[in-house]
Amino acid sequence: MAASLPPGRRRPRRGSLERPINARLYRGAYLFAVVPLLLLAFTISRPTPLPTPALPVTFDTDAALSLARSLARDYPDRAPGTQGAGDQPPLVGAAAWFEQAFSGYLVALSSRSWSQDVPGRGRVELTNIAAVVPGQSKAAILVTAHRDDLGTGPGADDNASGTAVLIELARSYAEPRSSKDAGRVLPAHTLIFLSTDGGSFGGLGAAHFLATSHERRDIVAAINLEAIAGAGPPALEIAGDRARSPSTTLVATAAAEIAAQTGSAPAHVDLLGQLIDLGFPFSLYDQGPFLAAGIPALTLTTGGDRPPPAFGDDVLQARRFGEMGEAAQELLGSLDQDGELAASTASEVWVGGWTIRGWAIELLLISLLIPFAAAVVDLYALCRRNRVAFAPALRALRSRLGFWLFSGLVFTCFRLLGAWPIGPALPPNPASGLARHWPVLALLALLALLAAGWAVSRQRLAVRRRVTAEEQLAGYLVALVALLLVGLLVAATNPFALLFVLPALHTWLWLPQLRVARAPVRVALFLVGLAGPALVLASLAWRFGLGIDAPWYLLELVANGYVTTPAVVITLAAAAAACQLAAACAGRYAPYPNARERGPRGPLRGLVRVAARAVRSRRHELAARRVAAEPYNAR
Repeated sequence: MAASLPPGRRRPRRGSLERPINARLYRGAYLFAVVPLLLLAFTISRPTPLPTPALPVTFDTDAALSLARSLARDYPDRAPGTQGAGDQPPLVGAAAWFEQAFSGYLVALSSRSWSQDVPGRGRVELTNIAAVVPGQSKAAILVTAHRDDLGTGPGADDNASGTAVLIELARSYAEPRSSKDAGRVLPAHTLIFLSTDGGSFGGLGAAHFLATSHERRDIVAAINLEAIAGAGPPALEIAGDRARSPSTTLVATAAAEIAAQTGSAPAHVDLLGQLIDLGFPFSLYDQGPFLAAGIPALTLTTGGDRPPPAFGDDVLQARRFGEMGEAAQELLGSLDQDGELAASTASEVWVGGWTIRGWAIELLLISLLIPFAAAVVDLYALCRRNRVAFAPALRALRSRLGFWLFSGLVFTCFRLLGAWPIGPALPPNPASGLARHWPVLALLALLALLAAGWAVSRQRLAVRRRVTAEEQLAGYLVALVALLLVGLLVAATNPFALLFVLPALHTWLWLPQLRVARAPVRVALFLVGLAGPALVLASLAWRFGLGIDAPWYLLELVANGYVTTPAVVITLAAAAAACQLAAACAGRYAPYPNARERGPRGPLRGLVRVAARAVRSRRHELAARRVAAEPYNAR
């Protein structure tokens, strides 16, 4: 029956140019993922929390509630640079209020003020205030809470609640001035209670403390308190500004103490969300900078992935406030009584109460590159045996890469000219107007320059003749090799980011096999490969409530340097390879023209010549219309 079929209906022979992908080799290469998968299974463990402290809970909920309501009522606008913040020495406003809260206690207070550009507010003064309780060891445990707010609401939950608990915890370890007892038992660790500024604008105070404080070298754990009196469920925020996680002991202890006080285990982001956070490190809470600095840290909150809205933030849930305050005190006591608390920020992924080692997941993701690499190398060998020319396809990819690098250069120039918001390399608050204000004129100017750059580069990429099957296959091969190099670079910088690359690699690998299929099939396959990069935008849009502003917010992270330069360059290289594959899928791919096809003029001169011809043609057309209209005008 097969012999009776017409030649055009026969299935192409395996290993031919019409069927170039070796499916057997591709499937067999997945055996390399078996060993990492077994190792991953053996790294699954259930961390044991630290013992509950022997001393009873002494957290005064009524006193802490009074403090939180006083701060929200007396200083509702605590945004940096305002009179309510009181950061300009001598301290007034909320800063002076914080110091006054310790007037009846023997505790060492220190303040550090500095001037900084705050996105949307210009250059303002900020102040961190620390209350230090010396311990038996120089090793320190840090408790932080930011006292500022956005200024659009009284900030009762975010973050008068965290500031009040911070003060009450410090008071519980400090000695009252009226006390006659000189034999107070010292804590095992030095305790630092830090009230930061600029937390509502991207963790500015936490970042400044890490950059300037000498105590940071002695910190073995950090607890951040933010929005702990809201209506939402108790939660732990464990994502950082780098692909790191807090120690499993710290997380397990915090979860156990919250469950003991509230009756339910705290929520945290699910498995996919944790992998996204490790592949694209991002957090809106102050534990992020500490994790990036290698300090185990987490945030206790009721706000979820994103802090609660600032407008109308005037209600405190008293019961939840007391439960979270007691949990924070128990957590601090458990950490303090553990004499061998070690600072560890190795990446971990939590599934229920179990953890998976991050290095095992990284190894598994890297092993998934092997099937793609094997198939691409085999495709290269096939093309070499059939004497397929690669140079024109390589030059075409070079032109596309040049355009994308030009795009990155133009974007950087706009940043140097002040077209984009200027600020520290930290995530801006999505609730601020800056995160949702698109600079329309600057973006239009950027698009105009990019369009001009594309018009120039397109002169070498336009289809001039019919493209042969070998030339089209070479275009696919060169793009796939470039994507393989991109995957290796991603594995070298942050293996977790392969989560965004692997869907494209394993999907687009089959585009050369389907290049004779219908255009909708090819386009659909190409769009499926974009699922990986779409995860980043979907996470920003859905989890962090940015919606349609997610693309602009991502550009802001690039502009302020939060997304590193190597990551941007790798992304631009991947975009160039993806564009070559997209052109091939749409039937618009053409190899780089040779000397005879290019003509005597370069792309820029050719574009100017085409524009001049268009102008002259328009002038002749208008002149002809005037000549044709003259007899009628004479009459």
